[in-house]
Amino acid sequence: MKEPNTDKEDIIFCGRNYWSEEILDGLVKKRIDGREFSVYCNAPVSLYDSLKNAEKKWPDKICLVDDDGTFFTYERFLKLVDGFSTFLHREYRIGHGSHVGVLLYNSLEYCASIYALNRLGAVMVPLSTKYKEQETKSLIKRADLSGIIFHKDFEEWFLKEDTEMFQLCMDIGRLKELAVENETCAAEDEEILPIPKENDTAIMMFTSGTTSRSKGVLLKNYSVMHAIMVYQRIFQIDDTDNTILPIPAYHITGLAAVIGLFIHAGGCVWLHKFFDANRIAKEMEQKPITFFHASPTIFSMLLTEKKEHPDILLLEKIACGSGNMPQAKIQEMKEWIPTMEFHTVYGLTETSSPATIFPGDAAAGEHRGSAGRPIPGIEFKICDRRGCTLKPGMVGTVCVKGTVVTSGYYGIENQELSDGWLDTGDIGRIDQEGYLYIVDRKKDMINRGGEKVCSYDVENVLYEVPGVHEAAVIGIPDEIYGEVPAAMIVPEKNKALKEEDIRVYLKERLAKFQIPAVIVFAGSLPMTPGMKIDKNKIRILLQSDYGRKKL
Repeated sequence: MKEPNTDKEDIIFCGRNYWSEEILDGLVKKRIDGREFSVYCNAPVSLYDSLKNAEKKWPDKICLVDDDGTFFTYERFLKLVDGFSTFLHREYRIGHGSHVGVLLYNSLEYCASIYALNRLGAVMVPLSTKYKEQETKSLIKRADLSGIIFHKDFEEWFLKEDTEMFQLCMDIGRLKELAVENETCAAEDEEILPIPKENDTAIMMFTSGTTSRSKGVLLKNYSVMHAIMVYQRIFQIDDTDNTILPIPAYHITGLAAVIGLFIHAGGCVWLHKFFDANRIAKEMEQKPITFFHASPTIFSMLLTEKKEHPDILLLEKIACGSGNMPQAKIQEMKEWIPTMEFHTVYGLTETSSPATIFPGDAAAGEHRGSAGRPIPGIEFKICDRRGCTLKPGMVGTVCVKGTVVTSGYYGIENQELSDGWLDTGDIGRIDQEGYLYIVDRKKDMINRGGEKVCSYDVENVLYEVPGVHEAAVIGIPDEIYGEVPAAMIVPEKNKALKEEDIRVYLKERLAKFQIPAVIVFAGSLPMTPGMKIDKNKIRILLQSDYGRKKL
């Protein structure tokens, strides 16, 4: 492991400096699209190329198990993908650069769509099954789709449409038929089908948020494959590993950090159509699940099952991203499953999933509370309001640059990308050893009469209060201070929480200006379609007297 060059790296934090030679082995400089990136010299060109490599090594090994128990070996899955891609090319002329929407639940059909479209050099546009018809159609219009592959649940949305966009209602039976019908053609067309390239855009994934504000993030093959290889090396995933996909595959974590990672490594993914905490905990007890990657919300829900499922013995590693995971919750997970390593991950859709990874067990050691270190191939800097870089330990805007970072947004001038640097919208600091600490989102930072309150700081302490299951802190208007913190708290089941007891606890651990001026209790926290805490809804609720009384 290299020692950072303090003359230079005290401002730019380079991921290459923080990892062992084993993880860095084969990392080389390569010029792609006119810019220099760090990539692995043996990286597959594309997701499809990764699948083909895996099929050669493990043709008879099971790679995917569907929600109903149907399973596919690597050989059978590749044939399914080849037949489907040939059908799409022959029937609908889908090829290099075509935009194709995918509106499916977690399923074999979804996985086949990912790899078939990638095989053709097309741009996959994942769409949320949780959005309403109007929201979905708004995204479809903005994405300039050539066609859409959808589940029968959404068929009525498209039957009445008068459009040149192809519409393909898909289930596993239909997919198998297409694969068999086109198997011979797939072999014949092998040489004439488009060949995916490393600098092809593979995915256009809309960011979370309201449909009007979400942006189509463009992710290229080399970015997605580098993210997958980083995950595989740091987590040491191989063909003996098994995982459950508990999160939607239309999120970058599900697509790259679970499906893409495990198919690349030769592992097996158990696909869950919908999230069910009891089912997941039960399967972790009964099946050889060794790895699990999810969001803080998922882990919070899983923890409600720990008494019913105490004997999870084979789970070796947990990865957690997509939001702030309070240290109290990490410790609770560790107490439940003491043999596992808990790895925090920081990243965005714009970073193809990972930007930092905690190298060891985030439940122990002096760097607890950190999101980890910059991954190989990425650089970080912390900037003040004027854009000047800050030294280690100073808090400012988190900016990233490197191999996994998006090439831009579809149809939008890339004001967020300056010389390759992406303003993440997060506030944080990096210490002398390269560990990143996220303290808040810019939009969630509370300004109480000039004193800055980080919502994550207050939330982390609230999670330590006995009886608190979930907590969220936002800012609400105040006549004197302009803005004050307010908290919405979900008590644990059968726990009687009193506001005065919470305030006594907070007074011993927080400055007076950090303590929420308003505390309300609720049965659950509002969630976005992406299973993140919806602070916009909480803000609206807590800003109105009516909302407070209703709660």
